[in-house]
Amino acid sequence: MAELKMLAIDLGASSGRGIIGRFDGEKLTLEENHRFASEPVTIAGSFNWDIMRIFHEIKQAINKCALSADKDIKSIGIDTWGVDYGLLDKKGKLLTNPVHYRDERTLNIQDEAFKTVSAKKLYGATGIQFMDFNTVFQLVAELRDNPELCAAADKLLFIPDLLNYFLTGVKHTEYSIASTGALLDAKTRSWAWDIIDAFGIPRKWFTDIQMPGSMVGPLLPSLREELGDINANVVSVAAHDTASAVVAVPAKGDDFVYISSGTWSLMGTEIPEPIISDASFKYNFTNEGGYAGSIRFLKNIMGLWIEQESRRQWKREGVSYTFDELSDMAMASKPCQSLINPDDPAFVAPGNMPKRICEYCEKTGQHVPENVGEIVRAIFDSLALRYRWAVEAIDDMKGKRTPFINIVGGGCKEAPLCQLCADSCDRPVYAGPVEGTAIGNLLVQAIAAGEIKDLHEARHVIRNSFEIKEYQPKGNNDMWDEAYGRFLQLIK
Repeated sequence: MAELKMLAIDLGASSGRGIIGRFDGEKLTLEENHRFASEPVTIAGSFNWDIMRIFHEIKQAINKCALSADKDIKSIGIDTWGVDYGLLDKKGKLLTNPVHYRDERTLNIQDEAFKTVSAKKLYGATGIQFMDFNTVFQLVAELRDNPELCAAADKLLFIPDLLNYFLTGVKHTEYSIASTGALLDAKTRSWAWDIIDAFGIPRKWFTDIQMPGSMVGPLLPSLREELGDINANVVSVAAHDTASAVVAVPAKGDDFVYISSGTWSLMGTEIPEPIISDASFKYNFTNEGGYAGSIRFLKNIMGLWIEQESRRQWKREGVSYTFDELSDMAMASKPCQSLINPDDPAFVAPGNMPKRICEYCEKTGQHVPENVGEIVRAIFDSLALRYRWAVEAIDDMKGKRTPFINIVGGGCKEAPLCQLCADSCDRPVYAGPVEGTAIGNLLVQAIAAGEIKDLHEARHVIRNSFEIKEYQPKGNNDMWDEAYGRFLQLIK
């Protein structure tokens, strides 16, 4: 076959990239063609995404293709974080910059929302884990705080759908990204109109849902004139970054647990139908959409954000550490002497994370970390124990022990954390590929092009193309069991 070329636009919480994928029928290779910051901006007390700058950078990635040997790319796919959205008026104009999910407008919003729709009813319909920034809660705040804006709104588009619209002029909603908002019926894969109506959210805001792999359309003529003669079609990939990352899990069978590891740790399993039960409600697990209508049954865990924000704080104080230096100092520190609940609200917002960790340990009667290494070790150990909690919850709900864990995404580069995960969970960990999200994005494009048959064949391509590292448990079960007992007290 002739080499298939594709462009993946992979947008994360702090940076974005254009990545060229080349598939020769056997292996997929990657080449980054553009990298840019996608940092949010505070404007008049609101924490917003600079969506116009992000779109400008996407155009630069496309233009670089037009000016190079990659002008023959066949398709373009965009994946991003979940839950956030933009509102368009009747003329299709964006009304305001999308608000960031970490904005404070949704603080304590759940109690307010549950007065209208009970937690049981909301979870029973959508199967989505409760987090303050779920789209449904953002919309409760939007309707409360900005009635004039809402009155002018005609359509709501999630971030990847909004960017696809900017490229093509086509308004649609991709299934996996829609599922993150607690607005979708998990069983029917369609809008949960009862929930939407109960909250007073206008039905007209919502567009038709398309499954991953659907064609959106060609670039607008004006963009082709601006950027170069690119004949690529925009494909609606598994647009939620975690959904793309799960496509890239190189498992050979269906019985696996994955961690999409980065700023967040999304830990779960892939199942054909949602699990909505008393147990899943108790554990607060989420049923999000995946490729081919699958369900990503998972737990959102605060991931490497805590380390990343700690590193930024130390830099603000005048000391810059590499991540390797932080890992080395952590692993030279005593294990499991200080633990935190990574999902405690204290660790959600930006700020002085090392100070918050020390205050948390003091408040809970533990050893207070005395240096940088002890702080990072507390983060790593606590994440490893949170992974153990999640995998044991999955085993409980599925009724069997999952034999191994796959880690994909940037967190694969944190080899000490991968090893601690294997040790804490007492099962093998397979880490890789690092570029899981971009790879999943590209593989869905390749399936849409007819060059890869299905998800099973796509995962074979991954194993054939990228290094997968294996981490076996080292024992020390007594130490981990004792630490896990203390950890469970923190997350009650």
